[in-house]
Amino acid sequence: MKNIVCLFLLTLLFGCQSDRNSSSVSSEKVTATAKSASVPTGAKVVSQPVKTSRDTLKKPTSIRPRYAVNRSRPASEIKGVYPYDIELKNADSKTIKSDKILADNDKPTVFLFWLTTCLPCSMEMKAIKEKYADWQKEADFNFYAISTDFEKNFPKFIQKVEENKWPWETYNDVNREFRQILPGGLNGLPQTFVLDKNGEIAYHKRKYRPGDEDVLFSKVKELAAK
Repeated sequence: MKNIVCLFLLTLLFGCQSDRNSSSVSSEKVTATAKSASVPTGAKVVSQPVKTSRDTLKKPTSIRPRYAVNRSRPASEIKGVYPYDIELKNADSKTIKSDKILADNDKPTVFLFWLTTCLPCSMEMKAIKEKYADWQKEADFNFYAISTDFEKNFPKFIQKVEENKWPWETYNDVNREFRQILPGGLNGLPQTFVLDKNGEIAYHKRKYRPGDEDVLFSKVKELAAK
């Protein structure tokens, strides 16, 4: 009887141990199977570094508008006859209406429209400057150079006026309104207009080629003699 009890206890003991080992072995097999399924035999497992986007580190930057604000009045609201009612600014940053600046004195009037960034404009103004003193001796006329630069270029306008010391009055068309009332909309500079004694356009020229200044003055003399 004692032997039977001892045998039963030994069987129970080794059976539990066997189940425990079997369970452990089974678990190891499952784990090994899972690993072999995810990684091919002989393959090297390389850990991939986590990439961080540099964009996340950039500070937000302000975006400047690439367009200019149009502040000119429509043509219907602008006085379309000489001396007009357009705001002009001089190199001293003083703004005055054109009818307070432009002379209404029964003389021919020359308008030279230019830009600070326009090389042909500078060439024409230089050519006229060299002959201007002689022109004044031969004819009686008004002469105005008017820049159509945007407001952002006004410092450059001041610099040009101070450097060149032109012998005529020079202004900036603050709101760029002359293009609203003149033929061709001042498309392409330099452009020169000559008005007769009644303020009517008698001559109009676009662009510049050497010698154009002589043609211009011949027209001025013709109108001044009438």
